[in-house]
Amino acid sequence: MALKTKKMKKIYLLVVGLLVVGLTQAQEKDSVIVKNKKNKAIVLDTDGVRIIVNTGDSDSSKVVEKKTTKYPKMTFGLTFEHFDIGLSKYHNGSDFGTPTGYSYLETDTWKTSNVGFDLVQMGIRFNPNFKIMLAAGLDWNHMRLKQNVTIQPDKQTLTAVQDQVKYDKNRFSSRYIRVPLYFEYRTPQNDKGKRASIVFGPEVGFLLGGKVKQKSSENGKVKVKDDYNFEPFRYGANLRIGYGGAGVFVKYYMNDVFAKNQGPTDYKNLNFGLTFGF
Repeated sequence: MALKTKKMKKIYLLVVGLLVVGLTQAQEKDSVIVKNKKNKAIVLDTDGVRIIVNTGDSDSSKVVEKKTTKYPKMTFGLTFEHFDIGLSKYHNGSDFGTPTGYSYLETDTWKTSNVGFDLVQMGIRFNPNFKIMLAAGLDWNHMRLKQNVTIQPDKQTLTAVQDQVKYDKNRFSSRYIRVPLYFEYRTPQNDKGKRASIVFGPEVGFLLGGKVKQKSSENGKVKVKDDYNFEPFRYGANLRIGYGGAGVFVKYYMNDVFAKNQGPTDYKNLNFGLTFGF
């Protein structure tokens, strides 16, 4: 099982690598202001309308030209957007406690977190307000375990061993390539040059791997990597609401956290928190 996961990770990383190498176009910008003192030219591009003011060599001559951006407009390139940092909540049906037989999955609420961001994006803007984007990035879920247990690697089912060691940190993590499809609506810019935005859509994820990271006075720092029976392919939905460059997000995954028959059933993940970069 671990060998199969290693092969899958190589494939996923190769795909992302090819996407990154093939990118040749820059990310679209909402507004651009260029000032050239020598030619006394100002270029202002906002909401699809480009205005060029050229005073020439003297202040007496002025030319004002308006150019409207043509839609639909495609963008494709590297990005660093939708940087999420927040909390992870795990639940079994309507119960946010631990599932029966898996009490060792009890977590510290304020230290069980989610972090993720987009690295590649391809989009089509249909007008200044509406855009559809397909992105790819990375996403981490960190479960801070309360009990002094060690999740065992390379097992057919999720297995933990009770330890006599008292851990200062006992973190159980998963890492995914996330591939969201976004539908974005944004308002026109206000007087401060800011917008309100709403972004939502489905999302799928491909498991890169899991990790147990422990810290104790007896053993020092210990890190062990494995797939830890996490679901290889997950799917869900995301929602982001923001103003300017910051906002809030919610992500919910509809299939179980762990692979079928390899961990608790009907055990799902909900993430929420702050997001930056719209």
